[in-house]
Amino acid sequence: MRTTSHVLATVLAATIGAAPAVAQQSPADSPSAKPTRVAVAAVDTTAHAALAKDSTTEAAKPAPSSFDPTVINPAAAGRAATQQAIVVQHIRPVDQRGINVFEPPKFDGSSYDGFALQWGAAFTQQFQGLDHRNTAAPNVVAGTNQNQLIRIGHGFNNAVANLYLDAQLARGIRVSLTSYMSARHHQEMWVKDGYLLIDDSPLPWELLQSLMTFVTVKAGHFEINYGDAHFRRTDNGNAMYNPFVGNLIMDAFTTEVGGEVYLRIPGVMLMGGITNGEVRGTIQNPQKRSPALLGKAGFDRQVGQDLRVRLTGSIYSKRHSANNTLYSGDRAGSRYYDVMENVASSEKDQAWSGAIQPKLSDKITAMVVNPFVKFRGLELFGNVERAKGRSGTEALDRTWNQLAGDVVYRFLPAEQVWVGARYNTAKGKLAVTDPNEKVTRSQASAGWFITPGVMLKGEYVIQHYDGFRQTDIRNGGKFEGFVVEGVVAF
Repeated sequence: MRTTSHVLATVLAATIGAAPAVAQQSPADSPSAKPTRVAVAAVDTTAHAALAKDSTTEAAKPAPSSFDPTVINPAAAGRAATQQAIVVQHIRPVDQRGINVFEPPKFDGSSYDGFALQWGAAFTQQFQGLDHRNTAAPNVVAGTNQNQLIRIGHGFNNAVANLYLDAQLARGIRVSLTSYMSARHHQEMWVKDGYLLIDDSPLPWELLQSLMTFVTVKAGHFEINYGDAHFRRTDNGNAMYNPFVGNLIMDAFTTEVGGEVYLRIPGVMLMGGITNGEVRGTIQNPQKRSPALLGKAGFDRQVGQDLRVRLTGSIYSKRHSANNTLYSGDRAGSRYYDVMENVASSEKDQAWSGAIQPKLSDKITAMVVNPFVKFRGLELFGNVERAKGRSGTEALDRTWNQLAGDVVYRFLPAEQVWVGARYNTAKGKLAVTDPNEKVTRSQASAGWFITPGVMLKGEYVIQHYDGFRQTDIRNGGKFEGFVVEGVVAF
């Protein structure tokens, strides 16, 4: 595996090594430079109408809707020379330009000039200083107290990394592949997802071309679009979009096989999708499985130059499953290593420390509403969520409710620095006979984009566990401390 990773790293370095010479040139520096591709790093909302139409390479398109007000984050525009040029259409950049970009943009200003490849990568290194405690009763099995917390200290966690490959196959049609080169849970390199995104007609039919002006089709094995929190979370090696270190207590993130269809008109989005409802594909035990249905509706408007308002609602429903993973699909693992784990635990096998996985693995219906407001450098984001269902061994449904709200203020030129605070609670039952259990987390963060692709952030976190049985290791549980994280993405 080390040899494979070394070869991949060498190839990646060689592939990207030639990119800065193109990405850093301006049209004035080189007559052969492609202004549209270079300028995309600096596009803002006022330039959308001009960039959405390139009569020499594409059919005329209407001005982009106000649903795509931050296609390429204008905060990163002033430092374009440090960024890789975007040569693939309808893509969310993995660096600072991708902040507050939710669904991949319908209109992004990139012209189509034939087949193109774009490589990218992201990696993260942490220093953790967390302590934990509990009041659970001893549970001795084979001479070991299963409710005794493992001893943890302050130090570095293993680095984690992602590898990105995007290919422009035709006008408005791209394929995306994301691999985890290293992760907390998986010791080997493995593919996270791969899918096809279609935003234009592959056939010269006028009716179909007109329809695709408003329609997007996504198909393959991909991160499902349930809620908006997954656009602001840390995804293994890429922590650029997350103003904090940890994700939500109930982390709604999974990859499934299926398709999503979007209708996007000015300021409004509707989405419907159907998937296999599980993190992997299989044809076995069909009697235990049914499709998962998901939907999303929302609006996103830029109200003047300073104010952006977005509100979405999502639903996900599956009647029967062998192993649904809506709240346990993050195979990369939690950012808080070893907290509230016992002396027999390992970082790999108990990779979701600090998170709540409600075990709704058979039947599940989940709904979430996400408001987002950005006024100049001030951001407000909320998550109001309810999930109901049961595991395969239960006859009765259980319910979990999650509330989260965060405020982030970005300042200095290009919004290079930020401070933020988040409050997050999750409440429900992990088993029908359990009492109501509640987990509460408070986070305070600060960070600095040294360049659009290099970021340093730190977080102080306090998490409490209430209502857990005395026989549960989380009884009277608490962890507290700080985590410092360095991130590189391009």
